[in-house]
Amino acid sequence: MILVTGGMGFIGSNFILRHFGHSDEPVLNLDLLTYAGNPENLAPLEGDARHRFLRADIRDRGLMRKLFLTEKPRAVVHFAAESHVDRSIEGPSVFFETNALGTVSLLEAARALCEAEGDSFRDRFRFLLVSTDEVYGSLGRDDPPFTEESPLRPNSPYSASKAASDEAARAWFRTYGLPVITTHCSNNYGPRQHPEKLIPLLILRGLEGKPVPVYGTGLNVRDWIAVGDHCEGVRLALERGRPGEAYNFGGDAEHTNLEIVRAVSRALEAEAGVPPLEAEFVRDRPGHDARYAIDSSKAARDLGWKRSESFEAGIRNTVRWYLRNQEWLRRAAERSEAWRRSHYG
Repeated sequence: MILVTGGMGFIGSNFILRHFGHSDEPVLNLDLLTYAGNPENLAPLEGDARHRFLRADIRDRGLMRKLFLTEKPRAVVHFAAESHVDRSIEGPSVFFETNALGTVSLLEAARALCEAEGDSFRDRFRFLLVSTDEVYGSLGRDDPPFTEESPLRPNSPYSASKAASDEAARAWFRTYGLPVITTHCSNNYGPRQHPEKLIPLLILRGLEGKPVPVYGTGLNVRDWIAVGDHCEGVRLALERGRPGEAYNFGGDAEHTNLEIVRAVSRALEAEAGVPPLEAEFVRDRPGHDARYAIDSSKAARDLGWKRSESFEAGIRNTVRWYLRNQEWLRRAAERSEAWRRSHYG
């Protein structure tokens, strides 16, 4: 059995669905169901005995220890996190409580399990921490992409809290011998992403006929990866990765925020006749990183991973999914409407 944290969220739910496309191994899904956790994401698994859901807070150390010792998962895939940079700027404490201390809670529960079950169990056990390229900081226009050897230089409360979880995972491997693997990915996009994130927000605003907020000049650059390609990387890292190692997954698709607006606008117009999106420039985010780019060559070499979906095809497929699931999009947007109104106007 695999224990997945944050499995009702965007990436976690896509991972679980992909997992069952490859295996019948049961999944125990832990999620606190904050605004970003959506049970509708796993509606296709309703009544499926392979999937069990438990609403739980990973920060509850006593509960995590008891759960691990009772369920004895052979692996943990840890997605659960507060993940929105804008929210971290307004309220950083909860990001450190969830992302850093929550990870420590899970690491300690995993350590207790391995100590109780002995060396043969520990040798087979894996703890996979899903992190982000944002822990590496910001790149200049001509800098080479981040690699697994890049130093951690986070610039936002969110990325700092994720860097803290990275360092905790490394320490638990070095100090206690816990078989930890860490993955870093570039910006994800695809089905089931909460509409406070850029691409589904653009789609939502386009369908509403409203202008779309763009920070600063709109020239900040991100690398974009289809969520399915990222989830395949996580699956391969769990299956083939070496404890103590990190693996980076990027989409080889660097684009400015303005280019993303134009790409989504073109897809909306082609698929649904939506008029071109109107960019509305707003005050820049504090400490806004200029550019992210990620080198995936280690994952390709050691795991046999490669990107399968081009950015152009991925955007069209993503827009089609949201057009087919507009009620899902509307209900998801309602879960954080007050915050979006206060933040973006």
